[in-house]
Amino acid sequence: MSLEDSAGSIRQGEELDNKAVKQFLAKHIENCDGELEITQFPGGASNLTYQLSVAGQDYILRRPPFGKIAKSAHDMLREANIIEALKPVYQYVPSIIAKCDDHSVLGCDFYIMEKLTGIIPRQNMPKELTMSEADTRSLCINVIDKLIELHQVDVKAAGLDSLGKGDGYVARQINGWSDRYLKAKTDDATDFQTVMDWLKANMPEDVGQCLIHNDFRLDNVVLETQNPLNVIGVLDWEMATIGDPLMDLGNSLAYWVQADDEPQFQMMRRQPTHLAGMLTRDEVVAYYLEKTGRSLDSFVFYEVYGLFRLAVIIQQIYYRYYHGQTQDKRFAGFAHAARYLETRCLRLIKGEG
Repeated sequence: MSLEDSAGSIRQGEELDNKAVKQFLAKHIENCDGELEITQFPGGASNLTYQLSVAGQDYILRRPPFGKIAKSAHDMLREANIIEALKPVYQYVPSIIAKCDDHSVLGCDFYIMEKLTGIIPRQNMPKELTMSEADTRSLCINVIDKLIELHQVDVKAAGLDSLGKGDGYVARQINGWSDRYLKAKTDDATDFQTVMDWLKANMPEDVGQCLIHNDFRLDNVVLETQNPLNVIGVLDWEMATIGDPLMDLGNSLAYWVQADDEPQFQMMRRQPTHLAGMLTRDEVVAYYLEKTGRSLDSFVFYEVYGLFRLAVIIQQIYYRYYHGQTQDKRFAGFAHAARYLETRCLRLIKGEG
């Protein structure tokens, strides 16, 4: 069995028009003769990722989810433009092949990029891949180093400085995500009021401005097949922007479920951060601060923010399911997940970690 991440059957309701995709592909790729096979990658509660296989070559198509989506969300062309600008200065992004804003093709904006073939560390590492505790630690550090390297990109030289809105990033995020939660709230949702009030009352000043990924996780990196400790790609740039690097780290740690976490959090794990050798959340923060030369009395604000932001994203997805805008059964329990994240936030606020 291959260790490499592979696409499979397409989920019901998320099929693409094969003929339309083939015609579009033929306009941008030479030697595109033969049957086009479209398969879908299993991840993706937000944007959808498909593999296009034709004439012995594989490509990746990214499109927004089906159904009604939040205004300004899932901007595929913005994501593609960021990847294109990053390519010369951050080697871990794929090459963009084509972008489409003609909705007569698939009913949405989408883009096609090269496929980075390798291993994606999803919920669990492939069973065929044997890694020692020391190897796992090395992999973990290599991944964190890619986030640190991203935060050091010269955004002006890359032509990405226009992504930012200047100082006040922390305040914009707290206010923005609070507003998004209220708009996505359903009748069966918790209110998060105490958490939102605490975040607004405890906002620190921005520690800096840099290019941030905003969804940097192990299951968004690609590992080299022959040397799984080597990161060859970073994916999913939809939410990348100019902002506070510690807010970016807080976002990442919201997904960092470690081995000693309680069962409710373990059920939400999407990446293999539970493995022996993986750094704990506290160790990730300490390593990041040491490598970047930053000092910080407490990371609690950023950790609470990351969990709250994740809860809002989950609630936005659940809102679509609750109102029948998607039939994907994976989202049925998302209201419970958001409620659990509120509990985690409240414990951190009370100093109960």
